This record gives sequence, structure tokens and C-alpha cells, in this order.
Amino acid sequence: MIKKNIIKKLLLYYLLLSFNFIGKSHADNFTQSDSLQIWINQAKNKKLEVYKRKKILLKSSYYIQKKKLNKPLLLSSIAYEFYTLKDTSNFFNINNKAIKLSKKLSNNYALGDAYWNFATYYVRGETYNEAYHYFNQALNYFDIEKHKFESAKIIFGMARIRGFYRDYAGSENLNIKAIELFKALNNYKYLYITNNHLALLLTDIGEFEKALDYYDKSIEYINKLDDSDEKKSYLKTVSNNKALVFTKLKKYNKALRLYNQIISDKNIPINKYALYLSNRSYCKLLANDTIGLRLDFFRALHLRDSIGDKLGVLTTKIHISDYFKHEKDTTNALLYAKTANTLAKELNNGGDYLTTLNQLANLDPKNSKKYLDRYIEFNDSLISAERRTQNKFTRIEFETDEYIAETERLNQQRIWILVTSFGGILILSLLYFLRVQKVRNEKLRLEAEQQKANEEVYILTLQQQAKLEEERVNERNRISAELHDGILGKLFGTRVNLGFLAMGMQAETQEKHQTFLDELQDIEKEIRDVSHKLSDNFDSSNINFTNILEQLLKDKSNIGNFQYQFNIDKNIVWKDINEITKANLYRIIQEALQNIIKHANAKNVILDASIAQKELIISLQDDGIGFNTNKKKKGIGLKNMKARVEQIGSQLELHSTENKGTTLVIKTPLSKKDEN
Repeated sequence: MIKKNIIKKLLLYYLLLSFNFIGKSHADNFTQSDSLQIWINQAKNKKLEVYKRKKILLKSSYYIQKKKLNKPLLLSSIAYEFYTLKDTSNFFNINNKAIKLSKKLSNNYALGDAYWNFATYYVRGETYNEAYHYFNQALNYFDIEKHKFESAKIIFGMARIRGFYRDYAGSENLNIKAIELFKALNNYKYLYITNNHLALLLTDIGEFEKALDYYDKSIEYINKLDDSDEKKSYLKTVSNNKALVFTKLKKYNKALRLYNQIISDKNIPINKYALYLSNRSYCKLLANDTIGLRLDFFRALHLRDSIGDKLGVLTTKIHISDYFKHEKDTTNALLYAKTANTLAKELNNGGDYLTTLNQLANLDPKNSKKYLDRYIEFNDSLISAERRTQNKFTRIEFETDEYIAETERLNQQRIWILVTSFGGILILSLLYFLRVQKVRNEKLRLEAEQQKANEEVYILTLQQQAKLEEERVNERNRISAELHDGILGKLFGTRVNLGFLAMGMQAETQEKHQTFLDELQDIEKEIRDVSHKLSDNFDSSNINFTNILEQLLKDKSNIGNFQYQFNIDKNIVWKDINEITKANLYRIIQEALQNIIKHANAKNVILDASIAQKELIISLQDDGIGFNTNKKKKGIGLKNMKARVEQIGSQLELHSTENKGTTLVIKTPLSKKDEN
């Protein structure tokens, strides 16, 4: 029983000192750029007086609440710092506020962090039931957000508590889960810690060979660490633990070699040196090597007492009692067994209390039955308490599993509601889209009909203008012919006849007569000139369509704020081009100018019209932003232009380069006169 409780005590010692029971630091959660975090970092400065550090923390908490900042993690961090300063009131107050704000914001990570605060508090207070409950709460929220590192540390903390209550199966399962997570993260430090802890559990249940395997694994991970000082410290811890296993296996020489190797380092901290010295002394006692043993035992006891290590003092006193028993000094053995028993009771250390009762029963035959009865009674109550605690841990996990299952069910329900709602919204959106599309199509149809009607009106207008022009030309020709053939002939005959009358007139009268004849001849000349001008038959249709195009350019330039240039070949005979072709050309140019205004951001536009190889070539060029012609264009304007070009049997060429402008070329055959 004594030997078994040595492992038990070491496990507890390792839990409380080596890893500080999963204590946590918030420093990794924030950036130094945050002014609030700077305040919190200032409050961590141990050189400041405690009241000043508290004042900074209260200022930070007040600022967060006053400004209504959504910073639950900062509140959690502030609460933790109050915990380290042993200010329980502010710790609970601010940590509960952190939980409340985290729930309001649905911040699962912050919730896990705040519950972790409570778990740490109860661990340090050795209220392990409450600690396990809050560890489990924290784990639930970290798992939701898939925070593997935090989840692994929480699981490890739960494994340690279960191990403390000798729930070896539960502790081992949790420990292995933590190892798997740390492996996925390649975290060698915690892989060393978890493998070392698993080896301690195996040692406690007598699986010594497996324990040695896990100690070797932990050494492999230690060797992968970068910090040399950290490596040395961890290697000493594992070597001490391996030496304990060798002691259990009665391989004392191996154990002593490890202890001597550890203690040879002069830079070991006092608490660790006292531990290793006490363990080595006990190993030598079991190996019946008592040379200098008493001095080593009392030196270890003195060191542990000087630093206030009550748990270490208890362990060493138990060892000293065994030493005096070995030396057959029953008086001193009984004395140290009694003082160890009192100290174990004071520390509520059940395992060591049983060990000391067992020692007293062996050392004090008169009171042996009393000590054995107390041993049996306390052992039964301890086993019962441990079982109740183990069942409570199971119940906590079961309730959490039920909570998780219920949460998953509600989440699934929410998913179905969301899916149904999304489906409904999608259907309504589709119906709305179809309705809008129908209205849009109807609008486009009406616009197309209107455009068609406008084109028909435009064509009819052009045709009417052509007919009017033809009538005007015919009328001028008729008037010209009438003036030339009728009036001019009569005037000429009259002038000739009047010339014959001049023979019988007086000289003065003849002179006046000749004057009138000259005037008549001038009148004839003017009438002839008028007649010739009227008979020139010039066609204004050319001028009219040219003016239409120029007016279009002018109007669009005012809207689009660009300068324009219009170049037209005088050899183009617009009257030889039918009205439908001209109407479509007009609409294509109009659409192209509209696109320039909308998209090109051009400053200059040039419209050219020329004839080459029996083709009418119209070119519209701008210096706008251009576009990539390799990308398919879906604009309705371009589609309309292509449709119009196909309708009049023309060709459309589009050339554009990004940031270098666009050129539109329309080529229309003029092999024969178009017909309406």
C-alpha cells in the first residue's frame, strides 16, 4: 500500500506543480495594437503594486461596458487577471459579464474561454467536481468552433481530474483523445505532457512496461523542442518518473543511475532537487543501501519545509518513518508516522492518510486494530466517494451529450426552417423574376413595335419628300420650258417685228425705239438664265440625308459631351439608295452613338461615308475606353445593329482595343439601285 501511494502522491504532485493544472493565459488571443490589451498587459506587470494593477483592470472593464464594446474575450482576460490577483469578487463579477455578453453575441469561443476561467478557479481551489463541470462546458463551445488546441487542453484537464479520482479508464480515454488532437497540431510540448501523464496512469495501475513505452515516447517529443533549457527540465521530470517505475520493478540500479544523473546537475531548482533527493533516498532504502541515507532524508525534509512544500514534507516524512522502521528505531518511526498522519489529514490527502494508517498499524501493535478499523472505514468511504465522483463525471458528460444532441436537433430544425424559407423565397423570387421578365418582354415588344412604326413613318416621310422633290423638279422644268419656248419666243418675235418698224421713224424716235429693243433683249437674256437654272434638275435628297446624319451627330455630341467630325464622299448619290437601307443605316449609327455615350467615355468621334469597289462604307470611330472583343458581348444594342445589318444585306465589322477606342464599319453593296 505504501508503494502504491508513492505513485498516487507523485501523480497529485505532478498535477499541481508540473503543469499547474491547465492554467491558461489570454496573451495569445489579442494583438498589441489594441489599447485595451495594452492596459491589461500593464496590469500583468508584477513590479506594480497590487492596488495599481487592480485599478488598471477596473478601468479597462469600465471602459468596455461604458462604450458597449463587443469585447467578451477582453472581459474574460480581465477576469482571469483578477483571479491571479486573488480578487475573487471582481473575478466572478466580470467573468459572469463576459459570459452574458458572449451569449448575446453568440460568441462560442469567448464562452469557452470564460467557462475555462471558472474551471481554472475551481481546480486551484481543489473543487474538482465544479472544475470538471466547467471544463466540460468550455469543451462544448470550443468543439462547436473547431478550436483543436483549446479543446485538447480542456480534454487533458478533464483527464487529470479523472486520474486524480482513480478513474483510470476514463482518464486514459480522455488522455488519448488529447494526444490525437495534439498530434494533428504537431504540438510537441503537449505531446510530451500527455504521454508523460498517460505513463503515470499506467504506473499507478501496475502496467509498468507500457508506462516505460510512453515515457520513451514523451522523450522523443521533448527532443523535438527548440528550447534547450525547457528540454533539460522536461527530461529530468521524465527520468524521475522512469526511475519510479524501475523502483517498482525492483530494478534499483537502473533507478539509481537515473537519479544520480539528474541530481548531478547543479542548476536544479530547490523544489525539484528536494523531490529527486527524497525519491533517490527512498530507492536506496528499498535497495538496502543505507550509507548516508539519514542525512539525505533529513536534507530533503529541510528543503521542502523551507519552501513551504507541505505535500513534499508529507511524502518525505512517510519515507523517513520507513527508514527508521528499517533501522529498527520504532520510536522515531512511530513519531514520523503520526506527524505524517496528522499532516495528511490536514491536507485532505486520502491516499497518504491511508498510507500513514497502515504504517501506524504496523508500528503500534497495541493500537493496531484501531488503526486498521480506521483504515478500512476510511478506505471504504474513499472508494465510495471516488465512485460517486466518477459517476458524477459520467453524468456530467451524459448531460452534455444530451445537450449536444438537443443542440444538434435544434440546429437541424433550424437548418430545415432555413432551407424551407430559402426555398420559399427562391420560388417567390422566381415568380417575381418571371413576372418582371414578362413585363420587360412586353415592354420590349411594344418598343420594337413602336420602333418599327417610327421606321415606317420615317420611310414614308422620305418617300413623300422624294415625291415632293420630284414634283418640284417637274414643275421647274415645265416653267423653264414655258419661259424658254413660250414667253422667250414671243418676246423675240415681238423684238424682231419692232425692229422693222424703226425704218419709218424719225431719228429721235429711232433712238428711243432702239433703247427699248435693247431692254427687251436684256429681259430675254434674264429669262433665258432663269430658264437654264430651272432646268438644272439638282436633287436636294442628297443634301437632305447628309443633313440628317450631321444633325444626329450634333445632337448626340451635345448629350455625350464629345467633339465630332463628319467626312462624306460627294460621289455618294443618296437617291440611288432605297429608303429602307437609309433608315436602317440611320438607326445603326444612332445605336452606335448611344453606346459611345453610355460606355465609351469618348472625347472625339469621327463619322466617315465613302464609296469603294461598289460598296457604301460607313465608319464610326471613337477614342474611348474600348473593350476586349474576345469576350462575348450580350448587349441588346449590338444585337439590334447586327439584325439591321443582316436585314439590308450589309456587313458589320467591329474593331476595338482596351483604352484605345472602337471602330464600327458598315459595308453596303451598291451593285444596283435598291428597290423599295
